Amino acid sequence: MRVLVTGSKGFVGHWLLQHLEANGDEPVGLDAEVDVTDAPAIGKAINRVAPDAICHLAAQASVSASWADQPGTYTVNTIGSVNVLTAALSCIRRPRVLLVSSSEVYGRVRPSDLPIGEDHPFAPVSPYAASKAAAEFAGVQAWLGGALEVVRARPFNHTGPGQRPDFVVPALAKQVAEAMASGADALYTGNLDPRRDITDVRDVVRAYRLLLDLGEPGEAYNVCSGSAVSIRDVAERLLQVAGLDLPVVIDEDRVRPVDIPELRGDPSKLQRATGWRPEIGLDQTLADVVGYWKRPAASAAGR
Repeated sequence: MRVLVTGSKGFVGHWLLQHLEANGDEPVGLDAEVDVTDAPAIGKAINRVAPDAICHLAAQASVSASWADQPGTYTVNTIGSVNVLTAALSCIRRPRVLLVSSSEVYGRVRPSDLPIGEDHPFAPVSPYAASKAAAEFAGVQAWLGGALEVVRARPFNHTGPGQRPDFVVPALAKQVAEAMASGADALYTGNLDPRRDITDVRDVVRAYRLLLDLGEPGEAYNVCSGSAVSIRDVAERLLQVAGLDLPVVIDEDRVRPVDIPELRGDPSKLQRATGWRPEIGLDQTLADVVGYWKRPAASAAGR
């Protein structure tokens, strides 16, 4: 299968390209040649590649950054998705599209509604979440109004080696790696109370590839483990992995304007459709992320 991947130079895109190639597919990335916000350029590129499928990953992916640049977040996440969908509709042989959304679209959820199923209503609390919700509706419209086979993925938190340090796990892991190398007096973080359903990126990209084959057009699928851990627990487990004994201190500059208390998903729909199960445990993921930040090249780049 020839799979065009937008956002192929990003964290998830890097792992997806590797997985597709290992699976015997023909992955094609577009990052170097076209911006998804440039409608004519993305249209020409997609028609030239003539893919069997598109995995649309390109996004402004930071919740925190979305508060600082709301227009830019909507432009990339919503209008960029509309441009990709419009280009796919213009192809002579229309590709199937995996539109990657986010669990953030669910917003604040009552404890009685956990774990979250795909039929839970949208209640976005950040510009990032709202931009992803709008992109999903564009995907639904492309399927219902244009018969474009669009499958929506709603990944919950995912991490792994290579993720930027403006996300919580690599931010903490980078500090841990630096403390192992040169010492530190504390581990600094934002709010410690939120609980998140965290999956390894290598398991997430397996789910994406399975959905390209087995997902039902028009449907949405949670990609998650079904269990949640607090940020406090993540910090303590990272310290345990490294063999460090440091206090965990809240840094007010790292606290978001709004934080959802708990996001924990129900993966049963994805499991029924594809047979997918996560294979990499959280402790292994955390060890791998710390190991990544111990590499001199990663630390020097600050990636």
